[in-house]
Amino acid sequence: MYLDAARASGPQSCLPIAAMSGEFWLWALCALLPALWLLSFLRTDTDLMLLWAAWLGRRPEQVLTCGMVVWVTGASSGIGEELAFQLSKLGVSLVLSARRVQELERVKRRCLENGNLKDKDILVLALDLADRSSHGAAVKAVLQEFGRIDVLVNNGGIGHCCFAVDTNLDVFKMLIEVNYLGTVSLTKCVLPHMMKRKQGKIVTINSLVGIGPLPLCSAYSASKHALRGFFNTLQTELFNYPGITVSTIYPGPVHSNIFENSLTSDVTKILGIKADDVSKMATSRCARLILISMANDLKEVWMAKQPALFMTYVWQYVPIRDWIFSRKTWKKIVEGYSVDMEDLEDNRHKKLSE
Repeated sequence: MYLDAARASGPQSCLPIAAMSGEFWLWALCALLPALWLLSFLRTDTDLMLLWAAWLGRRPEQVLTCGMVVWVTGASSGIGEELAFQLSKLGVSLVLSARRVQELERVKRRCLENGNLKDKDILVLALDLADRSSHGAAVKAVLQEFGRIDVLVNNGGIGHCCFAVDTNLDVFKMLIEVNYLGTVSLTKCVLPHMMKRKQGKIVTINSLVGIGPLPLCSAYSASKHALRGFFNTLQTELFNYPGITVSTIYPGPVHSNIFENSLTSDVTKILGIKADDVSKMATSRCARLILISMANDLKEVWMAKQPALFMTYVWQYVPIRDWIFSRKTWKKIVEGYSVDMEDLEDNRHKKLSE
């Protein structure tokens, strides 16, 4: 009799335990999945949309094909040079622009030697972004040579590295003239041609400092924030031209000479040192990701090695960011750029005593 009662009650008494066990594993799974996602994110160097496009999206080789005309500014070094080199392998016609014609000729030779182009497929066109009066003639020269402009890559620009309090206003003016107004001017000269054809791609290489702050580059950051506002607005105004895409690329630190050639406190002073302690993305990797974003018409793209990418996400989306990024964080970043703070402090005191 007692045995029968035990058998009858046994399975029923196990039900709550089984339910609790199932609930525990469900909660464990819910906690594990975000942890795994965070771990995988901390190992990547792109935002989630670009990561998806790199895995499952269209290949540049499928979209950027022979016969297309791509105009790259700032093509004499860094991202612009590597982008031109990788585009040359795809067989597109190239327009290479910058101020240094000799360096552009070197990039052209590299593209011819290693790419799939002939001499007639590459136009070297000297261009000074600050000389806005010359931009209309430059566009006419490209159209006369190739007949159209399929992609404009706004990559040209200059950097800045100095404390805001020590930087002359002439530096702020120059960066606005070159990085912002120069880019806007050239885009406005190319845009009517694209609107007439009802197709084209405008790709602007911005920077993560156009989203979040970074010490020592107030003038550079300001020019990049201005670009973000302009191209975000331009995108909304092209509602009748679905064939024209506006993309903004936000790289973090990349192996290039932009930091070394950055202006400091005065327009006549160049930094001349490299930020070797900063984690940088390979230029070839950056260029490849830009091509992927172009092929998939991504509107906004973030790319950087960690922790720069993670810090940008925190700054953009976490309300308590000011508590997370303490003064020690900013000081550590400044120290990573090997800037002589004592020398700057001495110069500041001299100016105050004059």
